[in-house]
Amino acid sequence: MSIEVRVPTLGESVSEATIATWFKKPGDAVAADEMLCELETDKVTVEVPAPSAGVLSEIIAQEGETVGVNALLAILTEGGAGAAPAKAAEAPKEAAKEAPKEVEAAPASAAKAGEDAPSAKKAMAEAGLTADQVTGTGRDGRIMKEDVQKAVASGGASAPAAAPAPVTVPRGPVPADDAAREERVRMTRLRATIARRLKDAQNTAAMLTTYNEVDMSGIMALRDEYKTQFEKKHGVKLGFMSFFVKACCHALKEVPEVNAEIDGQDIVYKNYVHMGVAVGTPSGLVVPVVRDADQMGFAAIEKKIGELGLRARDGKLSMAEMQGGSFTISNGGVYGSLMSSPILNPPQSGILGMHKIQDRPVVVNGQIVIRPMMYLALSYDHRIVDGKGAVTFLVRVKEALEDPRRLLMDL
Repeated sequence: MSIEVRVPTLGESVSEATIATWFKKPGDAVAADEMLCELETDKVTVEVPAPSAGVLSEIIAQEGETVGVNALLAILTEGGAGAAPAKAAEAPKEAAKEAPKEVEAAPASAAKAGEDAPSAKKAMAEAGLTADQVTGTGRDGRIMKEDVQKAVASGGASAPAAAPAPVTVPRGPVPADDAAREERVRMTRLRATIARRLKDAQNTAAMLTTYNEVDMSGIMALRDEYKTQFEKKHGVKLGFMSFFVKACCHALKEVPEVNAEIDGQDIVYKNYVHMGVAVGTPSGLVVPVVRDADQMGFAAIEKKIGELGLRARDGKLSMAEMQGGSFTISNGGVYGSLMSSPILNPPQSGILGMHKIQDRPVVVNGQIVIRPMMYLALSYDHRIVDGKGAVTFLVRVKEALEDPRRLLMDL
């Protein structure tokens, strides 16, 4: 019996996707729930599993094509006894001979106890590697994404193929000698969406940035004193991000317009804090959301950020996990940035930029001392956030970070 494989529901307000990678080819035997292909939407990748065991008879939509929700992707022959339909020019006998070979290939690929990680399959497809060229270090020999990266680093892969997206960038004439040394690669849907949204933010919002600096010695001393006990009790390391999330939640209560958005002629004030935390991934920047961060403790925040960060790097975030944020924190310091002006994440009206901690001479009580300092940058939508509110917000964040006891006493 033939089964149609169609594009699944992609998430709220998402109507189309680009086919990034096919993990199988026509004639391949597949197991139930085995990943057939990966779709790339504006924000996340979506894996399409086989609805039942059988043979992939025909691929309808090829890599690079843009497809809508419920569009036909492929035809699957249920049961695993069939093979890809013979081409019109091929004799029926030849098609019959091919079928057993394809079916016999199934046990060989199933020699391992479990399927290779889907992210590893995608990485192998992009790098032009086969499973035989990669040594799996996962359970029962499963190939993980890190194994593929090691194989690529060893020089066993061809140049990766990028998933295309329809983007047109005007460009001036280039000398022939320079053109011969250039490489042209289509933007992914994610990269194109990032570019569009950031430019829309600049064109729409009256964006302005205010700066301050914070002495991190108080937090660093607190972490050094309690990090061992914290990790032992909660099973997670005590990082800096939970302090920043708590400090921002504290400041947002005093300056609610930074936690608001414009909807037509209305201002929508959020009586909650869904904190977006920007995460860099190989595909681009994504912003998973820690929901109701203002109701969470330090341990819960650290666990949630760690979980979302891991899922983001593996391309496993769902659309729901990246929607509904009310304020965003971006940490350029992990890459060594000393100062920058972050761009708003529409429709939010505020984003805080963290930066590198650097020892600098500062004056304390009339004396020049060396302290671990960090520059903070708050970009905000001047249409609804006045300068006074923006500066007050940043000062409150600074005060809470320099004296973390204020967070415990709600000061």
